[in-house]
Amino acid sequence: MATPTSATSTPITVAHGDGIGPEIMGATLHILKEAGARLEIETIEVGEKVYLSGNTSGILPSAWESLRRTKVFLKAPITTPQGGGYKSLNVTTRKMLGLYANIRPCVSYYPFVRTKHPVMDVVIVRENEEDLYAGIEYQTSTDEMQALKVITRPGTEKIVRYGFEYARQYNRKKVTCFTKDNILKMTDGLFHKIFDEISPEYPEIEKEHWIVDIGAAKLADTPEAFDVIVMPNLYGDVLSDVAAQIAGSVGLAGSSNIGDQCAMFEAIHGSAPRRAGQNMANPSGLLQGAILMLVHIGQIDIAERVQNAWLRTMEDGIHTYDIFTEGKSKQKVGTKEFAEAVAARLGQKPETLKAVHYSAKTSVKRPIAARPSPKKELVGVDVYIEWPTRIATTLAEKIKAADGDGLSLEMIANRGVKVWPDGSPETFCTDAFRCRFMGTGVTPKQVIALQQRIADLALEIAMTENLRNYDGKAGFTLAQGQ
Repeated sequence: MATPTSATSTPITVAHGDGIGPEIMGATLHILKEAGARLEIETIEVGEKVYLSGNTSGILPSAWESLRRTKVFLKAPITTPQGGGYKSLNVTTRKMLGLYANIRPCVSYYPFVRTKHPVMDVVIVRENEEDLYAGIEYQTSTDEMQALKVITRPGTEKIVRYGFEYARQYNRKKVTCFTKDNILKMTDGLFHKIFDEISPEYPEIEKEHWIVDIGAAKLADTPEAFDVIVMPNLYGDVLSDVAAQIAGSVGLAGSSNIGDQCAMFEAIHGSAPRRAGQNMANPSGLLQGAILMLVHIGQIDIAERVQNAWLRTMEDGIHTYDIFTEGKSKQKVGTKEFAEAVAARLGQKPETLKAVHYSAKTSVKRPIAARPSPKKELVGVDVYIEWPTRIATTLAEKIKAADGDGLSLEMIANRGVKVWPDGSPETFCTDAFRCRFMGTGVTPKQVIALQQRIADLALEIAMTENLRNYDGKAGFTLAQGQ
């Protein structure tokens, strides 16, 4: 359903969502209309109703057509039904439309919103398509499930560069990288390595790296030590919620999801069905997402009017229940009344909080650098075997009969720990074992022949992973204790 406004309007796609979604979207659109936003709105149905109609993706083909046409998506929170194989629509949309960068500003509004961190102003730049959110999972035995953590060079180069370009455009002084590469030496190690490769291109910006656990502790305790933080997907998801909450409330934070062709804007909180229909929900998170959208589409004049009116509303103590504080807030209002209060202050600026001034969005696209192809050498294979007795020595005795044709059993691991040879009797084992066969100058035919010999031993193969060297360096890790 299209609602044209003027010849100079920007087409956008809007989804009203589930739970509190329709209420906060109604409030947000009311404020945008009163501010004079130049929008041509196409409304689509996504979320719970679509899921329950039998569409496990939560979105219809007609909705995809609208998104590809407008390339701008303002989305209220949706509910993903539990169980039943339903996939997260947020993740699906981000990946289908190539929305690789999730930007989450986390700002404190002290003294008008309660916080322990009065000067917090952190922007989290989260990689949006890879990591464990690739959603590649397997059941490898009765007892074991696995998830594949995917970190790629092109995906990491894009998000790291976006973080530095964002810092440059918004005059941020420092970019920090969080990873866990002391443990995940290949995946998080690649993310950290690329951060170190790209950072010298931005000599005016300070750079640093933190291991994510101590970095998260520092963020929770002293957020003013950070400016822009760039992270892989999972860490960014968790810590952006933490950052938003310690700034004042998750309900105040919006986010943008940016790709080369399309963009999506939303609140970072969920659909909160228990609050639906009660005129209680705070629309501020979605409104902040809408302000990011206005900047993205070049309507910075409207973005400034709305954000400054919202800041003035915060200052005037007009608050919804989630941030209302006795003695500080002046009036507790519902969703509609809060929207009316913001609309009434359009054209005003805050007196204590800093008024905003946005600059036109610029985009610097740099091609991913061409790299010479490495020399690849197949040196072995990991074969995952389900072994219900959970005893590594008896499995070794049986599977060693598959040795031959240049491949021999080197090691057996369980949950990443070496359990044969010379395993520790204290190590707890499940029924899923990784058997590593190694050789020299291995060919794919040798690997296939090995699998046949293992199958002939009446052993059940759950999965296999080829082991390669790249330019002489192992493209796989050792087991713990190996």
